[in-house]
Amino acid sequence: MKILVTGADGQLGMSIRRIAPESGHAFVFTDVKELDITDPAAVRAMVTAEKPDAIVNCAAYTNVDAAEDNPELAELLNATAVGNLAAAALESDALMVHISTDYVFGGDPYNTPCTEDRKGTPTGVYGLTKLHGEQVLQASGARFVIIRTGWLYSEFGRNFVKTMLKLTAERPQVKVVFDQVGTPTYAGDLAAAILRILDAAWSLRQDPLLSPVRKGQGRSDRVLPQLGGIYNFSNEGVCSWYDFARTIAEMAGHDGCEVLPCHSDEFPSKVHRPAYSVLDKTKIKDTFGLRIPYWTESLRVCLNNLL
Repeated sequence: MKILVTGADGQLGMSIRRIAPESGHAFVFTDVKELDITDPAAVRAMVTAEKPDAIVNCAAYTNVDAAEDNPELAELLNATAVGNLAAAALESDALMVHISTDYVFGGDPYNTPCTEDRKGTPTGVYGLTKLHGEQVLQASGARFVIIRTGWLYSEFGRNFVKTMLKLTAERPQVKVVFDQVGTPTYAGDLAAAILRILDAAWSLRQDPLLSPVRKGQGRSDRVLPQLGGIYNFSNEGVCSWYDFARTIAEMAGHDGCEVLPCHSDEFPSKVHRPAYSVLDKTKIKDTFGLRIPYWTESLRVCLNNLL
């Protein structure tokens, strides 16, 4: 299987790069210097030349606060560019795996894990443009898998874990919000889940007994009706950002820093972030037979790699 990855220099893209050699698949890794996904002609030329069986879109405008001041750029990267990739995927009959976010929720109050069919109620430009990207892909006619995730961290780039490691090593006291609840997601686990999904898709396409498409029935647009759609993925468990920060400090042995809880309004922001964005992972676990690690297990793996 040949897989084109966009946004390959980000946290998730780098995590896919790390495990790609063990997958048995061929990969083409691109970021903005190799492929401008906002340019439909460039996207089409790349897909035509490489002929991938799947496209994994890890690219996005992810600066939540800056998106409020740059809504057109956020829409371009998070929605219009998704349409460019989807059009190329449809034309080449490639499966498109697109990464979305828990920020598509937040406008409606609730305290039970979000399922895939819960209506998106974003509270800011970032979440709204990511929801638009989902909608563009769903309407494109391409075969797709959308994976919503949140609180992503890894050994790569800038993220909450690396920030807390630095702050709790340097300061005697750190305040972290306790009134935003969700689940951390280790990018290494998400990368492995994506490859598991691609393996399942490839197996289904290769076995004519499993595919509803037969010779003479036209294009294989519906090869994966039971695997496509929207899925949620994060690690297991629930915590606040405060709990997350305390655990990072404790695991790192940064006992000299006191981590204190505080309210979100102590850190003024242009964006009203989701107060509760725990994702229900039942669908992805049942469909692909995934065992998802508890969030502290994966955090320890990441910290061991970093420290």
